[in-house]
Parts: sequence; C-alpha cells; structure tokens
Amino acid sequence: MARGKLRIYLGAAPGVGKTYAMLSEAHRRVERGTDCVVAFVEHHHRPRTEVMLHGLEQTPRRELAYRNSTFTEMDVDAVLARHPEVALVDELAHTNIPGSRNEKRWQDVEELLAAGIDVVSTVNIQHLESLGDVVESITGVRQRETVPDEVVRRADQIELVDMSPQALRRRMAHGNIYKPDKVDAALSNYFRPGNLTALRELALLWVADRVDAYLTEYRSEHRVSTIWGSRERIVVGLTGGPEGRTLIRRATRLAEKGAGGEVLAVYISRSDGLTAASPKELAVQRTLVEDLGGTFHHVVGDDIPSALLDFSRGVNATQIVLGVSRRKGWQYAFGPGVGATVARDSGPDLDVHLITHDEAGKGRGLPVARSARLGRARLIWGWLAGLGGPVLLTWLLRSVSPDVGLANDMLLFLAMTVAAALLGGLLPALASAAAGSLLLNWYFTPPVHTLTIADPKNIVAIAIFVGVAVSVASVVDLAARRTHQAARLRAESEILSFLAGNVLRGETSLEALLDRVRETFGMESVALLERESDVAPWTCAGSVGPRPCAVPDDADVDVPVGDHMALALTGRVLPAEDRRVLAAFAAQAVVVLDRRRLQEEADRARAQAEGNRIRTALLAAVSHDLRTP
Repeated sequence: MARGKLRIYLGAAPGVGKTYAMLSEAHRRVERGTDCVVAFVEHHHRPRTEVMLHGLEQTPRRELAYRNSTFTEMDVDAVLARHPEVALVDELAHTNIPGSRNEKRWQDVEELLAAGIDVVSTVNIQHLESLGDVVESITGVRQRETVPDEVVRRADQIELVDMSPQALRRRMAHGNIYKPDKVDAALSNYFRPGNLTALRELALLWVADRVDAYLTEYRSEHRVSTIWGSRERIVVGLTGGPEGRTLIRRATRLAEKGAGGEVLAVYISRSDGLTAASPKELAVQRTLVEDLGGTFHHVVGDDIPSALLDFSRGVNATQIVLGVSRRKGWQYAFGPGVGATVARDSGPDLDVHLITHDEAGKGRGLPVARSARLGRARLIWGWLAGLGGPVLLTWLLRSVSPDVGLANDMLLFLAMTVAAALLGGLLPALASAAAGSLLLNWYFTPPVHTLTIADPKNIVAIAIFVGVAVSVASVVDLAARRTHQAARLRAESEILSFLAGNVLRGETSLEALLDRVRETFGMESVALLERESDVAPWTCAGSVGPRPCAVPDDADVDVPVGDHMALALTGRVLPAEDRRVLAAFAAQAVVVLDRRRLQEEADRARAQAEGNRIRTALLAAVSHDLRTP
C-alpha cells in the first residue's frame, strides 16, 4: 500500500487562519468529489471557523477520563476503519491525554499516512522543536507542545499562512481569536507587534530554507547545471593569504544588501597535498566566515579555476568574490591568473567581483619546489649534479676520450641528466638538460666553439636529446614524489595504528601521548588546553616541552577539539596535510584525558567505598556489643 501524502498549513503566529485555510481546502476537495472527513479539528469557539465545519463529515472522537475530567481526542481506530481518501487533523504538535494510543498527535498522523490516507494538518512556527529556545527568548513563553522538525520537513506540501502584525492585532481586537475578556492581556503580552514580527520572520526564513531544499533536489534530479538566481549566494575564493579576511567581509556586505543572502567561503587545494597555504591563517578565516553567518568549504582540485566554477555552479551561486592577484607584473607571462580565467569562463549567469586589497601586486614569494620534498641534502647533490656534472663530463670527454662520437656524447649527457633527476628532482634535471645541450652544441657539434650547427641531422639529435632529457626527468621526479607520498602514508598508517592500539587499550599516559606528538611533528612544545565555557579562561590539562602555550591564539598550530578544548603546538607552521594526523592525535588526547579523570574518580569512589565498608563493619560490631546482654 502506498504511503499517504501530508500537507501542512504552517502558521506564522496563532490566529492567522491556518485552520480556516485547511477547512477551505477540504470544501474544495469535497466539491471535486474527494472522500474527505474531519478526523479532528478544534474551532476554539471561533464563529467563522465553526461555520466552516458545516457540510463536512466528522468522525466521532474518543472520550478519555483524566484527573476527574473528560477529554476528547482523535479516534485513530475510527479513522482507520473509515479509511477516507483525505483526513483533516488539526494541531499537529498537540500532546494527547495520558492513556491515548500515542503520546503525540503527529504520531497518530504517522499511522494514518502509513495506512495510505492523505492527511491535511496545521502547526504554528513556534511549535517546531528546533525553534523552542528562539521563541522563548522572543516571547518569554516556553512552548511545551512541540513537533520534531523532521516530521514537518517530510511533508509533501507546506503552505505558509501569513498575516501582517497589524492585521492580526485587528482580528484580535475584533474578538475573532480570543474571548473579549482575554483580548487586552493577549495584545499587551504575546501579541505585541515586535513578537509577531519576529515570529513572522522565523516562519518566512524556515519556509525559505525548505523551498531552497526542494529547489536543490529538483536541480539534482533533473541535472540542471545552469544557475537560477532565485537567491543570492556569494562564493568567496580563498588562497590562504591574509587578503582572505578582506574578501570575506566584503562578500558579507554584498550578501546583506539582498534578502536571504548567503556566503560560502571555499579553499581549493591540490590533490597531491602540495600547498603553500598557512593552516593557521585558514583556521582564522574559517572562524571569521562562520562568525559572520557563512560556511567554509575545503575542495580538492588540480585546476583551480575549473574547480571554483564547478563548486559555484553546484551550489547555485550567483556571485563569486576573488581578490586581485598578488603576482608581480612579470609573472603574468606564465598565464592570465585565476581571477581572469574565472571571469572569462564564468558565463553570463555568474557575476565575478575582483576586490583590491593591500597584498595586491606584492608577489606570492618563492614557491616551494616539489623537489624540496626530497630533503636538503639530496637537493644540494642534485643541483651539483645538474650544473657541475655537465661541466665535469665535458672536461673528461675533451681530455680523456675526444673521439667517442656525438651519439655517445649525447648518451653520456643524458645519463648525467637522469642522475640529476634521481638526486634532486625536476628542476636540477632541467638545468642539467639545458647546460648539457649548450655544451654539446659548443664543444661536440661541428662547427665547434660556435652555437651554429652545420648538419641538420645534428639539430634533430640535440632536439631529441633535450626532449628525452626533460621527459625522463619529469618521470623520475614524479616517481620520487610518489615514493615520498607512499612513505608519508605508511608513516601515517603506523601512527594511526599506534593510536588505535596503545591509546585505546589505556597503555599510554597523556604526557606520553603529547610527547609522541612533539616527536612526530618536530615541535618545541605541545599543550592540551580546555575551558568550561566560551568566555571562561583557558587552563592547561597537560603539556610537554619548554614554554607551552597558555591560549590557542599564541600557538603556531592549534587544533580545536569540540567546543571547549584545543591542542596547541609551538615550533613551526605545519603543512595542511599534517593536520589530518594531528586531528587524530588531538581526539585521542581528549580520550586519554577523559580516561584519566574517570580513573581518578573510580579511585576516589573505591577509597570511599573502602571507608564506608570499614565504617559499616565498625558500626555492626558496636551495635552487636550494645545488643549483647
């Protein structure tokens, strides 16, 4: 049997007319020939609502006795036996009288839906469970009857029943909602204009989020890739540089100009994990965008402009905010840059804003060479082989074996380029290929001691030499980097195995674990900090090394653990790929701290139990002596 469909009339405030709207819908369905019955509707003695019940079939209610009074509730069995096409059930958040079939009315509605009966129901925005604290802070009234948000979100249709605060207060003054003796008290308390305006805004925002979820689901099901500007969504492209804070604040101001604007900050890292971004700066920017009401996203992609555009179209963004490039003028010779590429490929449906900042044009600094991952010693030997090797080989060939032949000379120089690649990576190998080609041309290609080449075949041979040298150097460098990544992953697996073994079995103390963190990442000091609340001062739960941090802001690297704990490290800034393992260490440090405190509590409880046992034995002995004649 197919599950029934749920339609909900969501009221912005009591008295806006959601029950009246539900009954009007019932009359329209009956006129169309739909089998529609009233399972439970409470008219609260409102004349116009009571009139709307005329002409609609009503199922009998169930009477229940509670505290010497008789109450009526919806008779679920009667509705199931009648099995209409549509059942009207008012006040979805209502709590049933003790002794009823279910505790909540929404649970009764779930039974009707499971039986294949369509249900039309009502609920006010203040009865949603997630908004209880917000409504209490606005109105000063705690809502005791609530319904889980997920129950309302699962509804097939949600219709907002809204009314301006002035019109609602007029209805109240005319006696259309409460009896005359309650009107003045209601108008001066719950139904104040400020309260009604705030509740109305809550309802509009909640429904807007639900509509947005429907839109996202529709776009996904129908594979809609074009941007629909139904809501302003601003994507901020971050590079990890200090200009990110300026971009986030500017994007927030842009979002505030339009109703319901949303800011999404995104940082795109390479898939190989090689990045020059500061993890600490990214953490600061993440906190800033979340404090301003936005969200932070970390995306992996080798082509940054394409990844940024794909992310923007995926979230149905309408604007992209980027900073003016920090590159110097001569660096534009290598390409137009991310901002220009995104603006060119964005299309007519996506606006791109380039924001000026203080770091524009100052340069990004020297990029970290990939070969630097091989270590300082290998890098030095690689450059010696790449620059000094061809010179030494030229001297040997000219002095010892001048008649080896051009082909053999090229093979020897190619071997030197491969050696430079094995030692130092790509850049020393490219330097070796360039130096080798010049030396081959000058000393070994006729006419010698000139850069001209007489035989065209020699031109082809040198070109092939350069191409093969560069290709071999690239392959060797790629293999070296993959070896480095494999070693890194092997080290990570060993560390995680250590955490899953010793720590979870309780074989490692907190200080030993923190010392392992300091040893693994080569830091000066490591401290586990905690505080009782967001405004309470930080205290140190455990630390190793000299001069540990007292607050996370003073650390070179800090990893938050929950809301009130953080692992703070000093010594150097760690690359982004190290934070994954560091986060695992931080989580396990909290586990060890909790285990230590639980053990201390158990020891204290054991000592108290021993003391109680001794006192009980002593009292038993004394009472026995007192009872003895």
